[in-house]
Amino acid sequence: MFIVSDIYIYPIKSLGGFSVTEAMVTEKGFQYDRRWMLVDKEGIFMTQRQLPSMALLQTAIIPDGIYVYHKQHPEKNITIPFLLEPASIKQVKIWDDICNAWSSGDTNINSWFSEMLETECELVYMPDDTKRMVDTDYAKNNEITSFSDGYPFLIIGQSSLDELNSKLAEPLIINRFRPNIVFTSGEPHIEDNWEHITINAIDFYGVKTCARCVITTIDQQTAIAGKEPLKTLAAYRTINNKVKFGMNLLHKGEGVIRVGEAITIHCY
Repeated sequence: MFIVSDIYIYPIKSLGGFSVTEAMVTEKGFQYDRRWMLVDKEGIFMTQRQLPSMALLQTAIIPDGIYVYHKQHPEKNITIPFLLEPASIKQVKIWDDICNAWSSGDTNINSWFSEMLETECELVYMPDDTKRMVDTDYAKNNEITSFSDGYPFLIIGQSSLDELNSKLAEPLIINRFRPNIVFTSGEPHIEDNWEHITINAIDFYGVKTCARCVITTIDQQTAIAGKEPLKTLAAYRTINNKVKFGMNLLHKGEGVIRVGEAITIHCY
């Protein structure tokens, strides 16, 4: 039996995420997941690919909003309201997509992130009425997503990580791969073949294996990059000239999924 073992949410794109025991599935993905994003002065999205130090900023949910603190200097922290009051509507770019976001104009928030990352940046929020479409080559029903790289969910089997760790000199934890859902049981990479699953009566559809980038080589506690795990993964997980690890999911339906719930497989 396949069981949900971990659920992760990443409120601000490319900053540290956290595990929860349950999460609300919304039209764009998990509630709060990547609804906020840092952009440069041109409105282009920022990630650990360009700024590994983003890994050192950790997020948490508190009653007042999103709490962000520096992992190595916890005294440096800030609270972001759940709903950034829009000073203006700003067009932002994420990959090839241009979409509307709320720019709060809060100089304290923007100055804090600019100081922590030592580069000028601005925090923006994706409102409910912004509809960012997933890649039409993989969409099933005009699905939308948040500021994720491309899809609402990423699922990875614990056995896939275990197999990788068996080949590494120093084992890694799952945060290198930034999944939303982790599950136990099954052979390594069995998720590659999942076309249709349900969790608590919510339908999920495997549409595209996840091509991995240099973010996986960044230690999420130190922001120091190395060669692993891409070097090892490339030896046995190169598919169509890309290193693959995990499965991107679309979904149909809303509700709550919880750690410990069963995953029902409908179609391989």
